Amino acid sequence: MNNQLFQQARAAYAQKDFQGALKVYRQCLQDEASPLAPGEMGQLYHQMGNCLVKLKQPNEAIQAYGQAVADEAYDARGGVHYNLGMAYAALHDYEDAVANFEAAASDAKYDSAYKAYTGMGNALLKMGKTAEAGVAFRNAALDEANPDPTKALLNLGVCFMALNRAADAVSSYESALQFDMQPEMRNRLYANLGQAYVATGQMQKAVNAFEESIADKTYFLSDSASVDYQRAVAAVAQGTSEITQVMAPVSVPGGAAPSDSADLSGIDVAADGSAMYAEQDPYAAQQTDPYYYGDPYAADAGQYGAAAGDDRFFSASDEELEQWSKGVAKRDRKRRNVGLKIFVVIILLVVAAFGGALFMYTQGWGYPSQDSVATQLFADPDNASALYSAEVSDTSAASMTNSLVKDSAPTINAVEKSMTDSTVYVTAETDGGGQMQYKLSMVRDLIGWKVSNVELYFPSQN
Repeated sequence: MNNQLFQQARAAYAQKDFQGALKVYRQCLQDEASPLAPGEMGQLYHQMGNCLVKLKQPNEAIQAYGQAVADEAYDARGGVHYNLGMAYAALHDYEDAVANFEAAASDAKYDSAYKAYTGMGNALLKMGKTAEAGVAFRNAALDEANPDPTKALLNLGVCFMALNRAADAVSSYESALQFDMQPEMRNRLYANLGQAYVATGQMQKAVNAFEESIADKTYFLSDSASVDYQRAVAAVAQGTSEITQVMAPVSVPGGAAPSDSADLSGIDVAADGSAMYAEQDPYAAQQTDPYYYGDPYAADAGQYGAAAGDDRFFSASDEELEQWSKGVAKRDRKRRNVGLKIFVVIILLVVAAFGGALFMYTQGWGYPSQDSVATQLFADPDNASALYSAEVSDTSAASMTNSLVKDSAPTINAVEKSMTDSTVYVTAETDGGGQMQYKLSMVRDLIGWKVSNVELYFPSQN
């Protein structure tokens, strides 16, 4: 490849001269004096596709990306498939969009699978496949590479609400609240959570969520959310903060029921139906790469009608979920009641540790151990008064000390342990090279050990 031309094209792209960059990339592709190495054709077509996206020519971008994918030696094919998915979505070709998002997510070299899953979820919603969209948003939320799972969790909650799984929507929304987010998103999230609380009969929680969403006076509830807010306030005023039976739908302006007109919009979603997509360019300097959000949450209630009874995402086996997620490992973060679960785990660990410590205590273990006390005693007998038990008198301690041979590294022959007392057999070496054997009796001192008696020991005694 002509590297000079390539760098010239990159510079033009960085300066947002997309038409000029496209022209130079084509020159680089057609330069017969500088043959292309394996993978470089895919790289050039990838860049050309990005330029065409910037020039708002999605059909031509699709053709360029198709050439990039055809280059088997190109190692950024996952990113190209992601771009193809966004381009097809911009043309409302959601089936081809989903196919390319799936290809991107299944590429092991593509390290932003959450972006592909997010685009896939939006496209599936446009196709009326709410349960499958929920699978995609779930995978986007669980992807550890996702720097902002809040959007995926909010969209997952939308899927749950569309499938009349309000309790699961509550769990998804509450999980999203654990992450940092912009005030606008947090307000919208609290409003959605308030509607989910109403649907589950948790009226006091609903009131709290709605009031949190409008607390800073920058966010206004939708018509359906306003109706749910009033229902929740009325229920709490009547002394009913928890409703165990499903409430009958209440009409909202226009005659629609809340279940049909609930605020199913996500965050950063185009409200006018216009396409939103951005190319993924791993080579351009300081290239921003926003999420794709299309227009999946149109207010057309019929959009969800066909899928409203589709419960496969929630009743499927692990094997089916693994197949749907294209082999991506399921790392469920168990976000519901995370604080309580962490507390329970800590308590269990403490109990387990205490049980283990208690067992070791009954078996004669302690700190300092019998071996350590015996070694300290012989290493410096004259300054070992702290090693004797409180029951040992000063006279007895002096007598026992006088019988000891100073040895900085005595041999511990055996230790007989029990919970309250132990016996240690020690061999100490004299200055003349001889050996003296001792029998040390020890008693428990809190978690450690103290010497209660020292006597010479002869093997014939045993």
